[in-house]
This record gives sequence, structure tokens and C-alpha cells, in this order.
Amino acid sequence: MKAYEKNIRKVEPYVPGEQPQRKVVKLNTNENPYPPAPGVKEALLSMDVDKMRLYPDPTAGNLVHTLAEYYGVEDSQVFVGVGSDDVLAMCFLTFFNSEKPILFPDITYSFYKVWAELYRIPYECPVLDEDFRIVKEDYYKENGGIIFPNPNAPTSIYEELDFVEDILKHNQDVIVIVDEAYIDFAGKSALELIDKYENLIVVQTFSKARSMAGMRIGYAISNPTLIKYLNDAKYSFNSYTMNQTSLVCGVEAVKDKAYFEEQVQKLIDTREWTKAELTALGFTFPDSKSNFIFAKHPNFVAKDLFEALKKADIYVRFFGGARTRDYLRISIGTREEMETLVSFLKEYIQNH
Repeated sequence: MKAYEKNIRKVEPYVPGEQPQRKVVKLNTNENPYPPAPGVKEALLSMDVDKMRLYPDPTAGNLVHTLAEYYGVEDSQVFVGVGSDDVLAMCFLTFFNSEKPILFPDITYSFYKVWAELYRIPYECPVLDEDFRIVKEDYYKENGGIIFPNPNAPTSIYEELDFVEDILKHNQDVIVIVDEAYIDFAGKSALELIDKYENLIVVQTFSKARSMAGMRIGYAISNPTLIKYLNDAKYSFNSYTMNQTSLVCGVEAVKDKAYFEEQVQKLIDTREWTKAELTALGFTFPDSKSNFIFAKHPNFVAKDLFEALKKADIYVRFFGGARTRDYLRISIGTREEMETLVSFLKEYIQNH
């Protein structure tokens, strides 16, 4: 080892899903298969290219205001960033500075461990029960903060609002972050609890329901005090985090509520159809309330299925791991894409 190497911060990075550069049935990264709202395209076509020479608004004022209006909160309660990953990373940096360990589930979004190790935050991972559900009593103990997704990933399980509130009630002296990347496909949002619990931060994204993963827009909603702390950290790190294009397109995406709701319902309908088809083929899975299904088949090895699907240009996600190696995470695509998946699986099962 070189002398300087001992002072290098080394982290095992997050591994994203594959992004094949050719046309495939892409069901591996939970992207929305439908285009963004029509106003987004119009905004792109009418953008003044000359503005690209200028720095973007560091406050992201128009986008913040549009989100605040949409959710019925004040501008001072909204923080935006380059995807929810950026927002969450900033939350880790800003709020998780206790010597006590933060808590998050053992099977969850794997970036949490990466950020904890990057920022040298101690952490513990309470084990999900045999049905992949969070055991809320495991979060009653002393800690330095809590984060969990709802619905959880990759399990797809949504917990009702009273469950979330129970965790909040038992942890009012630390920051609790509810990561709601998939909430639009599920049920009530923890945003309903923002005014009741001053330590709550809710994080959402444009990457899933709003079909804008490529634009990288995420946001947090909380009380003005916590949002100010986030902005103070952001301005100490990078004042111009969001580009001009994302700011303009983000506003247009939020404005078109009817289109948003229509596309969400279309995905939910396709999800329910896919659940029924997979069940008929012998697959089992937690009851998905997200835009993906976490499925296994009792007669087939998940990795073999994963490889067979990939060979047929159908991409799903395989994680491995002691408790997840029997499962495939299957994103919900268009009805046509899901029919292609089901047809392949029917033939595979019949021939094996």
C-alpha cells in the first residue's frame, strides 16, 4: 500500500441496474414506460438556448413554488435536488451526525449503507420479518436517526399511515426520513403527518410516477427549520445543483395533474394484471404496492430465470443475497411489455 492510500476514503459503491444501449424489454430499473407530461416536451422545444450560458437559479424558486402549491405547503417547506438520491445523501450529511447508530431495514434500498459508510455514520439494520415486513418495535430503541422507504424496495410492501406514525411517536428526539419514491402507486403519504411531527422529512422523486428519471429531480418536504438546514448544507456543497432544463421541465410535469393521474392508474392496472398472470404461473410475491413485483417461483432458480430472460432481451433485476437470492424484481412496463414477459415465462416453465 502506498503511504497516501491509508488516507483515501474507500467505499463499496452502489451498483445500479444495467442500462443496455439497445432496444430490449427493460424491466430492471423501475423506470416509467410512458413519456412525461406533454407540457414537458413543449417546454424543451421552446427553451431559450442562450440561457444555458447562465447559472441556474440556486434556489430553484419556480420548481419549489410549484411543488409547494401542489402539496399545499409553504415554499419554505420544500427542498429540491438532483434526484431523490441527491436529496437523501444531503439528508444523511445534514441530520445523521450522532454517535448513535441510525436504523434502516436489512433488506431495503442499498444506497443507505453506501451513504452511511461514505459519511462514516454508524448504522444498524433491523431484520425484516419472514414476510419481508418491517417490525416497528425494532425501531423503539435508542438511535441516531431512522430512514425507511414506504413502499419498501425491493420488497414492494407498503405500510399504512398508522404504522409510520407509530415509529414517529417512538422517535421524536431524532430525525425520521420516510423515502416515498413509490408512494404514488400505493396509498396515503406521510406528508399528512408533516405538521404533527417536527422531526419528519418526506422524500419523493420525479423518476417513477412522473416519468422523468433522466431529468434527475427529487425533493424533500418538512418544516421550514429542517429545510433551511438542508439548504445551508447544499449551499456549502454546491449552490447550482439543478440545471436549467430540469427546473423548467419539472414545473411542467407537476402542472399536468390529469396526465399524471392517468399514467399512474394505467401502471397500477397493468401491475394488477401482471400479478394475476404470475400467480397463475406459480410465482409468489409480497402484495406489491409499487411499480414493481418481487417474485419467486418454487420450482426454478431465480438466477437461472434471470439469465434466461436476459438472453431473450428481457431485463429484470436479480440481487443475490441470503434472503433475496430466490427473487426477481420485475418492473412494471407497458401492457405489451408485460405480455411479452408472461409469454416467455409460460414457455420457459412448460419446457423445463
